[in-house]
Amino acid sequence: MMLVLTLMWLGVVSAHAATPYATVPGVDTPEGYLARMLINENPFPGERGFISVADSKDGMLAVLHVLDARLKGIPPGYLQARVAGVSTTNIIDLIVAPNQCEGFQRDARGRPACAPRVEERLNYLLKIANTGGKPGRFAELLNHGQGLARSYLKGGLQAADRFAELTSIQQVRVTGRAYSWMTDMDCYHPGGNFVKIPDALGGAPGGNRYFTLRKDPQ
Repeated sequence: MMLVLTLMWLGVVSAHAATPYATVPGVDTPEGYLARMLINENPFPGERGFISVADSKDGMLAVLHVLDARLKGIPPGYLQARVAGVSTTNIIDLIVAPNQCEGFQRDARGRPACAPRVEERLNYLLKIANTGGKPGRFAELLNHGQGLARSYLKGGLQAADRFAELTSIQQVRVTGRAYSWMTDMDCYHPGGNFVKIPDALGGAPGGNRYFTLRKDPQ
C-alpha cells in the first residue's frame, strides 16, 4: 500500500511539473500573433529598459492602445493610411503593414510571420517562465500579454487609455491618444505631425516613447 501511495504521489508531482506556468499560442493564430507583438515590445527582468513588472504591463497596454487607436480612432484631418501605413479594419493587417512594426511582416506566402529573433526571444522567456517550483515574474508578464491579446480579440479594450485626455503638449494642441511608439532614445522620432509625449505626462512606459498627433495637421 505504501508503494502504491508513493507512486500515486509521484504521479501527481510529475503531472504538476508538466503543466507550464506560461504558454503562448502559435504564430499562426491571431491571439498568438498579437501576444507576440505585446511581449516583443516590452522589457522583461534583466533586459534594457526594465523597471518593474507593473511598468512592463503598462507598456503592453500602451502598445495595444496605439494599435486600437490606429484601427478605430483616427482623428479628424488624418487618414489611416498616413498614420498607420495601411487602410484596414483588421488588427493583424495593421501589425504587418510595411515599415510599421519591426520584426512583424508577411512571409512569402502572405501569412503573418515574425523575424527569427522574435521567436527566439519568446522561446527563451518561456523557458525561464516554466522553470522552477512556482510561477515568477516571467510567467506573470507572459500571461499578462497573452491575456490582453485574448481579451482584446474577444471584446475590445476595457482599460482606460492613459493618453486619451491629452489636449496640449508644450503649447502644441494635440488630439489625445497615442498613435506611435519607438524605443525611448532621443534619436528616434516618427516625424511629421507626431508629437512626443514627455515623461511629465507618463510618456515612456515599458522602455518606449509614445507619440500623439497634432490637433491641426501641418
